[in-house]
Amino acid sequence: MPFAWLTSSLAAIPMGIWYLILLLAVILVWFVLAKRPVYEAVALGFVLLVLVSGKWDSILTYIDGALSTNLLYSMVAFVAMSILLTKTKIVDSCIAVILSLIGRVTGGAGYTAVVASAFMGALSGSGPGNVMATGAITIPAMKRSGFPAELAANIESNASYMGNMIPPSSNIVAAMGAYAAFAGTEISTGSFWMVLWGISFYFIAQRLLMVWAFCKYYKVKPIAKEELPSLKATFKAGWQGLLLPVIILTPFILDAVFKETFFTARLGAEGAKAFSSSVLLFVGGIAAIFTILVTKDKKQVTIPKMAKMFSGSVKTIAPAIGVCVFGYMLGELFADLQVGQQMATLIGSWHFGQLGTVLAVCAITCFLGMVIPGSSLVVIFGTVFIEILAGAGCNALLSAAMLPCICGVMCGITPPLGLGMYAGMTLAESDFNKTFKNNLWWVAAQFILQVVILMGWLPIMGL
Repeated sequence: MPFAWLTSSLAAIPMGIWYLILLLAVILVWFVLAKRPVYEAVALGFVLLVLVSGKWDSILTYIDGALSTNLLYSMVAFVAMSILLTKTKIVDSCIAVILSLIGRVTGGAGYTAVVASAFMGALSGSGPGNVMATGAITIPAMKRSGFPAELAANIESNASYMGNMIPPSSNIVAAMGAYAAFAGTEISTGSFWMVLWGISFYFIAQRLLMVWAFCKYYKVKPIAKEELPSLKATFKAGWQGLLLPVIILTPFILDAVFKETFFTARLGAEGAKAFSSSVLLFVGGIAAIFTILVTKDKKQVTIPKMAKMFSGSVKTIAPAIGVCVFGYMLGELFADLQVGQQMATLIGSWHFGQLGTVLAVCAITCFLGMVIPGSSLVVIFGTVFIEILAGAGCNALLSAAMLPCICGVMCGITPPLGLGMYAGMTLAESDFNKTFKNNLWWVAAQFILQVVILMGWLPIMGL
């Protein structure tokens, strides 16, 4: 009797769910166990699913659909921009300005880590790289002002990974693609980014509040005056770098606020749509040109040096782009196989309700993020998650905007794949067990706030 029940239960599972299980098994074996690159696992999973589903005759359609999206090329532009910003170290001067402003208050080094890491993370889009770059400055400053090593490591890593959800991170481009696939139409880039900024405000506030609470608990002191950099000197050296957010964000704000009243009226609906789509492509180039112009060491930005800079970073760019290409191909295949609809229907049949579904999706992304990079989760499963959440009554646009958060951020702070924690722990020279236990507070706070926002219990700018 139990065997018959099990057989009938398995038979009731839609075929699309079995495809998902097969893909996860391939990624688990190839990426986690065999230690091969994740783009290989995704590519292998795609080929295997095409064969198993009998969709081999449509493979060229899936490839064409993946390569036709302008979001893919936008992602390349932003990754290239982040390399230039990191290599020229233009953001280091910005961090010094922030430290000179905030460092003088109690726990100021921790607040600086949150603000500076969120700022740089949004520009670079690299979690571990951001931890190492900003953490080299903020972690020693935190330790000198009384922060325990494990707390300093977690403040930096949790702040740095917010870059995955704050525009113009490349993860956000993937989330836009997932929403376009779900809605069947592209959304204004500026409008999407406004929602993301509205979400990011709460997570920055949450981290600042936690720093304040830990400062009270550990009786942390301000940075010694003699260790604080001069505001006048740092501002003189770094004020040009502070213009980067203005240069990057202004076109998107204009697109969101004036699309209907200005751009559509003068360019027409198609022209306004084309402008919105192209913003992602040209803003990265403008920011790169500005970086070249204001870099003090012009020897760093000669054509030969920049060619060497980008060629040396190919190993960093290629895997990320490979995941996106094969991930978009999987997205095309999943759409054809109606995997999202089947998964949404299955979860709906469990009658979890909206809160239960939100908890389930957040738990699933947290679990998957332990073994699969967050950017890969957004590209491969983004549309599926949006369909599930929208089917439960969540706002579809909000669900799409939360993808970089529930996938990209949670992946970076949750072991065993939580590379941000390991990077911070290395710089802080902290004990693993103490760092892991302290990190649980940050993971729990992240999870709770994700649920609160997805449930629509907080007002979000842009919605």
